[in-house]
Amino acid sequence: MKNFLFLLGLTPGLTFPPAANAQEVEYPAVYSEPMPLLEEAMGDFHYPISSDSELAQQYFNQGFQLMYGFAKVEATRSFRASWQADPDCAICYWGEAWSWGSYLNGAMTTAESPRALAAARKAMKLIDGASPKEADLIRAIQVRYVEDYDPETRRAQDELYRDAMAELAEKYPDDLEIVTLYGDALFLLEERRGYRSLENPNTVHLHNVLLSVLERDIAHPGACHLLVHASESTPTPELAAPCARYLGDTIPGSSHINHMPSHTWNEMGLWHEAVRANTRAWHSDQKAAYGRGISTYATHNLTMLYYAGAMGGESAASLKAARDLAGLNGNTAVLSLALVRFGRFEEIPAVTEAPAGEVNRAMYDFAQGYAALKLGDTDRARQTTEELKERAATTTARFRFHDGADIIGAMAGILEGEIHWSEGNREAALGAFQEAIAYYNDLNYDEPEPLPFSPRHWLGALYLEMGAHESALAEYRQDLSEHPNNVWSLWGVQQATSPGANPIRKSTPPWKNSATTWTSGSPPRSFERRSGTPGCRIEAVQPNPVKQRCVDAGLPSRTIGLEVVDHFLRKADRGRFFRLFQRRSTTTYRRFRELAGPDAPGKIRRRIRIKAWVHRVFFLVHWPFSC
Repeated sequence: MKNFLFLLGLTPGLTFPPAANAQEVEYPAVYSEPMPLLEEAMGDFHYPISSDSELAQQYFNQGFQLMYGFAKVEATRSFRASWQADPDCAICYWGEAWSWGSYLNGAMTTAESPRALAAARKAMKLIDGASPKEADLIRAIQVRYVEDYDPETRRAQDELYRDAMAELAEKYPDDLEIVTLYGDALFLLEERRGYRSLENPNTVHLHNVLLSVLERDIAHPGACHLLVHASESTPTPELAAPCARYLGDTIPGSSHINHMPSHTWNEMGLWHEAVRANTRAWHSDQKAAYGRGISTYATHNLTMLYYAGAMGGESAASLKAARDLAGLNGNTAVLSLALVRFGRFEEIPAVTEAPAGEVNRAMYDFAQGYAALKLGDTDRARQTTEELKERAATTTARFRFHDGADIIGAMAGILEGEIHWSEGNREAALGAFQEAIAYYNDLNYDEPEPLPFSPRHWLGALYLEMGAHESALAEYRQDLSEHPNNVWSLWGVQQATSPGANPIRKSTPPWKNSATTWTSGSPPRSFERRSGTPGCRIEAVQPNPVKQRCVDAGLPSRTIGLEVVDHFLRKADRGRFFRLFQRRSTTTYRRFRELAGPDAPGKIRRRIRIKAWVHRVFFLVHWPFSC
């Protein structure tokens, strides 16, 4: 607020008129409003420009950070404020031109195109006052904008821009912003949604470009943001884990930057970390109303918070996020599903306002029918099931990236299976749950997924009751491969492999049979924080006495590829790592080394000692190593 008043009181000229030679270009009213300097929300980012105006430099720094946080409107306003503070600042107009352009979550519109073109041309007009590097950036962006812009054919301009940024990245390899902008230009040519193959050379090249930035600055907000998106839908989402640890702090008041690590944590099954990231993002969303933060995709932040809480078994966080979302946009579908997930059946009838939209309404109806069944009204549950099945067979609705029929069909199968199960007809329930899984398997990649549960949770539980422990274990394992460390399937695996669950297993160590099991008596990871009971995830299917020692020692553990860690240890900022190293307690390091006793095979002993050192470097308690 102080900065806002400063602008109003001491800088009355900041009225943000259109760029010169662009009087016919129309701008929404918001671009004529004063833009405050958000010092509390910004990080320590600085990109020096050839301007004598300190105010222009501050606004330029702010615009750059806001673009890294996908806050395009606020970024554009900041860049416009920068050239308003220094009308001769060519690179300031370049910044505005950049901010109008296409970005990862959307193409430039036909309304934005003339504004981008006007700013790019103004930058070119002032190029004589720019530094050589700034002049190169200004020339590179000229190819990105044309008079007759068509979003459907923008690829031609995007390819020219990629080639121009490739030349600049080669010319200025030590300028991390230019290399990051090259990575952004590469990403704009890739499909935004769906799974990415590591056999695709374009994906590998994009990763390498972004990693080349992070090797030199592991806390770079732009490169890490893009790497999270570029790796989340690949088989190795943990590629972004090292930088994701820092990302949320790089632009403290940007809700989208606060939130972004959760995309990696969700894929790795670090649900509590995802809850923390999205809680912080929601706080920044709320601070924005007081000029202390930047709100971007607030509903997405809440949806991710509810989903991570649901998968991690954190009911308070999940339900609060679902209620906040309902209060924000009136959509009670998410709240209804969260109440089902956590068995709050008596609270579901109190949700009386049905949401708009066919799929959202189906989610609401499913929850109402499920609650009716649990509260004794089987007839209403059966009627709801029939309605859902009919919708699944006839709907053409879409829900984000999914066919509505797949979501509705999965819910219909779950409810139908529960009805049969309650009536003692296990075979019919089995068939219904399997049909639900068939629908569920057709869902596309999404973050978060549309349902906070998998039909396999129901099918696995039914198999357990039927005494088919191997079948239950197969279902829970499959679900864990899709949703690592979700507490529902972890608990199911524990039940399926516990002594007494299966006579064959009574004398067999659980670590010999399961790739994702918990030692007898240990609760799922989600409950460790409250109970203090250590858990140890086993990553072996062959007897391994060294790994069994890990279990006996009670060391917390999850998995990350050692090649990723080694990559950053060899090439990242060693000064940063050694500062962490000095602050880390030696206790866990010594315990790791004790495991690598003389009876351990040489290869395993060396591996554990390497991990012991790595554990000291990465001092965070929840860093996901396998012991």
